[in-house]
Amino acid sequence: MTSSTASDRIQLTTDRLVLRPWTMAEAAAVLDGTRSPRWADDFPAEGDRVIAALFERHPAWLGAYGHRLIIERDGGSVVGSIGLFWPPTGGTLEIGYGIVASRRGRGYAPEAARALAEFALTAPDVHTVTADVELSNPSSIRVLEKAGFQRWATDESVARFGLKSSDHDRR
Repeated sequence: MTSSTASDRIQLTTDRLVLRPWTMAEAAAVLDGTRSPRWADDFPAEGDRVIAALFERHPAWLGAYGHRLIIERDGGSVVGSIGLFWPPTGGTLEIGYGIVASRRGRGYAPEAARALAEFALTAPDVHTVTADVELSNPSSIRVLEKAGFQRWATDESVARFGLKSSDHDRR
């Protein structure tokens, strides 16, 4: 994974993906239904619309450690989004992600989750990235396992996963 900076907008690049911060114009386009030729035919998904609607209330989500679009390096199509729910609480950040249906099954979600979690662990005072997944969503559970997250707990309907920095005690 590599990163590049354009002012405070850090772009992460993996083997097959670019994780680039949203712009307010992109969020507005998602919310008003304006289509971009750079979007996969089924982008945005419902989760993307939900996140785009929350940026005004949570401007830090557009910062260096916030939410990003997931873009295929080959072709440049936006195929989903991923984000960290900034700011951290007690050194912990939560991650969320979604890939549009037409691109699922290609390993994009674990690749993006791994890259963003590793990047998050470089943030000041962050030592843990977590995700809660409903047990009724085994695909998302598998994403986290492939991305290197460990299952910490399971209750009747949710599994809690975490990834800690290598210099922080493992659970």
